[in-house]
Amino acid sequence: MDGTDLTGRLLVAAPALEDPHFRRTVVLVVVNRPSRLPVSDVLADWGGFASDPPVMFAGGPVGEGAGLALGVPGGEEEPLGWRPLESPPDGPPAPEGLGVVDLDAPPQILGGALGRFRVFAGYAGWGEGQLGAEIEEGAWYVLPALAEDVFSADPRTLWARVLRRQGGDLALVATLPDDPELN
Repeated sequence: MDGTDLTGRLLVAAPALEDPHFRRTVVLVVVNRPSRLPVSDVLADWGGFASDPPVMFAGGPVGEGAGLALGVPGGEEEPLGWRPLESPPDGPPAPEGLGVVDLDAPPQILGGALGRFRVFAGYAGWGEGQLGAEIEEGAWYVLPALAEDVFSADPRTLWARVLRRQGGDLALVATLPDDPELN
């Protein structure tokens, strides 16, 4: 599996993945790594619209000076400055209602039209063929994403919650202690 058919899917780190940047992470953008830096400290006009916790999230260890914002409209209309994630033609659907927010749009207009909003700094990147090889090795589980995964108010528990909702063996993986030697 290559990265081309992963739009709208979650990459959930398998317990054996020890890289500290990705250990027990959930990647659409890395959605479960909040920083301590308030959104308002970086994007003053957008801070009041950020979902709880209203901090910058680590989008990955690459390009941490770049930002990406995701949001869900607060009503029936698609607001200007927001565009839905597109599903790949031969892949699973992207999470319903989830889209990219244009941070250059006026926050007073777009921010008020969003029901949920989160900002990520940086991105995760892989060399050609690297992600596919890691998936084949079993370092990542490729799972369906829900919009609420991106906006979890308790991101520390997201890894276990995503695995638990899969049922079967993955629900059991969710119960593994952080350090298996303590088991």
